[in-house]
Amino acid sequence: MGEILARPMISSLRKLNWPVDIITSVPLGLARFKERGYNQATLLARPIGLYLQIPFSSHLLMRTRETRTQVGLSVNERQDNMAGAFQANSKIIHGKNVLVVDDVATSGATFDACAQALFAAGASQVYCFSLARAVFSPHGEVDLA
Repeated sequence: MGEILARPMISSLRKLNWPVDIITSVPLGLARFKERGYNQATLLARPIGLYLQIPFSSHLLMRTRETRTQVGLSVNERQDNMAGAFQANSKIIHGKNVLVVDDVATSGATFDACAQALFAAGASQVYCFSLARAVFSPHGEVDLA
């Protein structure tokens, strides 16, 4: 499924023509990974790298702590939940333009925390891209856009 779902992402990324040197995925916490048995963001990011002929590594970002699920959290709670949750591998990404892939973006808190970690480790540019975008409705519900 990852390869099939990555196809529209690949098409969009080709049009954007971002100067990406390396691709990574948002890492799951260990508990969530054990529960699922896979990282859905990695299943999207790996075929993107293959098709665009850009190296992919799942070892650029690491979770430094488990975070609670973002479901039901406000924008501010999401930012607090994700703050400092990631660390980046400076040996690999220093001076590089990095693309971070995730399945769904809602408030942007996860992408923001990933970008902060990557910039702190010396990344030149960080681009973020998701398969779907969820938005908050005026009533606090989340809808997929």
